[in-house]
Amino acid sequence: MRDLALIFGAALLAALGVGLAGAVALRLLRGRSITVHIFVLLTMTVAAVVAGVAVVAEAMFLSPHDLEVVLITVSAAAAVSLAVGLLFGRRLAAAAVWADQARERERRVEKGRRDLVAWVSHDLRTPLAGLRAMAEALEDGVVRDPETVDEYHRRIRMETDRMTRLVDDLFELSRINAGALRLSLSAVPLGDVVSDALASTAPLAAARRIRLVAAESGWPTVTASEPELARVVGNLLLNAIRYTPDDGTVRVDAGRDSDTAWLAVADTCGGIPEADLPRLFDVAFRGEPARTPRPGNGGGEGSGGLGLAIVRGLIEAHGGRVDVQNITDGCKFVVRLPAAGT
Repeated sequence: MRDLALIFGAALLAALGVGLAGAVALRLLRGRSITVHIFVLLTMTVAAVVAGVAVVAEAMFLSPHDLEVVLITVSAAAAVSLAVGLLFGRRLAAAAVWADQARERERRVEKGRRDLVAWVSHDLRTPLAGLRAMAEALEDGVVRDPETVDEYHRRIRMETDRMTRLVDDLFELSRINAGALRLSLSAVPLGDVVSDALASTAPLAAARRIRLVAAESGWPTVTASEPELARVVGNLLLNAIRYTPDDGTVRVDAGRDSDTAWLAVADTCGGIPEADLPRLFDVAFRGEPARTPRPGNGGGEGSGGLGLAIVRGLIEAHGGRVDVQNITDGCKFVVRLPAAGT
């Protein structure tokens, strides 16, 4: 019995020494990844077993050959244990990181939903209040002169069109998020799409003396669905016009790099805060108040902060990507899409 107690004590002391060294190592590595911590824990556990066996084997006065056999056997078991433990430890660490990222994404999505509801409520409340007031004024005969009546009718139509666009944007965004978007891909001349978008936005730009400049040649052909591509270009142009001061410039360029075509829309908005760039394509994000469209600044065309979110969703559905960067006096959006074969 005394011999067993001595063996237990020797093994315990050896294991405690290894455990103490492992605790020091974990403290020094506390800022490292989960995988490193798991590997240190596994190494500490296996090393404690090996140290205990080695100390006990030495104390038993085994022959050199027998001691070598014991140590080789323990080392083989330790190697297998470390390999298997490291493999599953890395999977466990990856699962933990994935779960944390999933929770973070869920929090961002939930915040985006709350922001979307707040923005859409705000964008609907104002025109609805105006529509109600004008309708009551017409119904009660408060306004009678033909010019004012015509103006009220015109404003009612404009506000109705604005709310229709907002509902259309919400429907488009819901299709993108639900994966229900079905694209009919074909070879689309990018120059024709840009030309139509420039023609539709020209009146808004002219009202604020904004120059729309487009390259005369070099327009590639892309593989895309034309209606969705037209919406992307239109949204980018409207966004650039909204945030460009009067007498500014919006420039559209395009080109091709190997099997990828690109479209760039640059403005003279003065630039975007660097902290806002990663969130610019988030649903309902509008950044600082200075970048919120005001009446007379294209605000009547507002889409509840959905325009750029729709752009990203449609481009990614095409297998492309969209980026934004600050340039001198403004910012530039660059869309990349698969180029059509020549």
